[in-house]
Amino acid sequence: MAVLALSNPVVQSYIVYSAILALKLISVSTMTAIARMTRGVFANPEDAKTLKGKVKYDDPVVERIRRAHLNDLENIPAFWVLGALYLTTGPVAAWATLLFRVYAVSRIVHTIVYALIPLPQPARGIAFGVPYLIKWYMGFQVILYYISAL
Repeated sequence: MAVLALSNPVVQSYIVYSAILALKLISVSTMTAIARMTRGVFANPEDAKTLKGKVKYDDPVVERIRRAHLNDLENIPAFWVLGALYLTTGPVAAWATLLFRVYAVSRIVHTIVYALIPLPQPARGIAFGVPYLIKWYMGFQVILYYISAL
């Protein structure tokens, strides 16, 4: 099993890209709030009353951002788990860093092409598919590394 010291470049890379993804995840909440305020549409009557808007659950702009956020919530935590497990297999630093970097950049691009500047397919599909494959790769590497323990 690999030593998971904070001085290990792979661990440091994982920490940096995990932090970037956490900040990206919480930034989408802010995007939703900004979209609600600028469009004057809110999910709760007290917010609509206080901010002089209306209650509306189906605003297309707000809902697109919320779907992008939900997609993040379905995908980024799996990266954190699989990435942490992958660290224990002692991966080559350059390869692991590349995987973490490509994953983070792809998730950022996914939000851009989904919520900020909607582009036609296959832009969103590629931005979703690349990190999806990375998670599968890391998961299989973990299984292959530890399968003999069964």
